[in-house]
Amino acid sequence: MGDSVNKCDCQAINEELAERVKSEMEDDGCFSHLSAFFKLISDDTRIKIMYALSKSELCVNDLAVILDMTKSAISHQLRMLKGSGQVKSRKEGKFVYYSLDDEHVFEIIENALIHVKHQI
Repeated sequence: MGDSVNKCDCQAINEELAERVKSEMEDDGCFSHLSAFFKLISDDTRIKIMYALSKSELCVNDLAVILDMTKSAISHQLRMLKGSGQVKSRKEGKFVYYSLDDEHVFEIIENALIHVKHQI
């Protein structure tokens, strides 16, 4: 299959508008990263962990109690979140504390919650 299979075979109704919007589109790599981010946070457990971490820095034990899950399950999800750069950690004694790596993630979650609550 060649690339021409996915190419548009029609003409824009408003060429000026279509060209302006096309020029403002991000590149495919950016949209791939955005899609990967949404796939990452599409899991209930991960979004709950991120929401909890938006409230406070927490250790695995605290997250396990908050979410009523095993430490092992929480640790597995934290590895994914940390590996994707959404969560950071710091060690204090024998405990590791986790927090969101970027406050923009908190804003995304908060805005999504506002959106969802208006539809319930």
